[in-house]
Amino acid sequence: MANQVAGRLADRVCVITGAASGIGRATAERFLWEGAHVIAADLDEERLATLEGVVPVVGDVSREEDARRMIATAVDRFGWLDVLVANAGVIPLLSVTEAEGRDFDRVMAVDGRGMFLTCKYAIEAMLVSGGGSIVCTSSISGVAGQARQAVYGPAKFVATGLTKHLAVEWAEHGIRVNAVAPGTIETERVVAARVEPGGPEYLEEVLRAHPMGRFGSPEEVAAAILFLASDEASFVTGAILPVDGGYLAR
Repeated sequence: MANQVAGRLADRVCVITGAASGIGRATAERFLWEGAHVIAADLDEERLATLEGVVPVVGDVSREEDARRMIATAVDRFGWLDVLVANAGVIPLLSVTEAEGRDFDRVMAVDGRGMFLTCKYAIEAMLVSGGGSIVCTSSISGVAGQARQAVYGPAKFVATGLTKHLAVEWAEHGIRVNAVAPGTIETERVVAARVEPGGPEYLEEVLRAHPMGRFGSPEEVAAAILFLASDEASFVTGAILPVDGGYLAR
């Protein structure tokens, strides 16, 4: 990063959900380095408090009033909104026989409804200020089928579909909507999976499906999000950008 030029998001006002850890945290740190004003939203108040240089908002994206407040904080504090990174999500590893209805409802509430709500309020704000960029976090599970993703995968197909529909609907208003589709990334969730029943075996199998022979880093996904959020992607909308070590190219 030391060899790169800072300022690609200079003075841009950006909301990042799920910012306390993993991809969201790496994105917040990268956006700050690029000169952005970052509103960092997450349920984890303790971990969010360790993220320096941001405007923190503690809340649940699946709750309408919380999602609205995340966007309103940006507008109230800075006057407008340029970028939303709709990243908040939960990632259970469950087959359809292991999962129960409440598991499906929980994931859809956060990964599906939460993304819908934050995009909705972001678009409303961007219409006032004359446009903007939204980057959703989808997944390889939102493009192709995977084992043990019976509840997570469908929610990420929601992310992929929402990205495409919103991109078409709002392009004429200067609002671009894209998504990243990460492969398996070395986040806290992957670390936890290594000690869960069946987790090591699952990760070993998934690793073999990544042609590059390794998992990605949160910083690598953050770099892709930065590109899509920035003016360098000014003619890119409706794209689902894999950051997956070749997984989807098989």
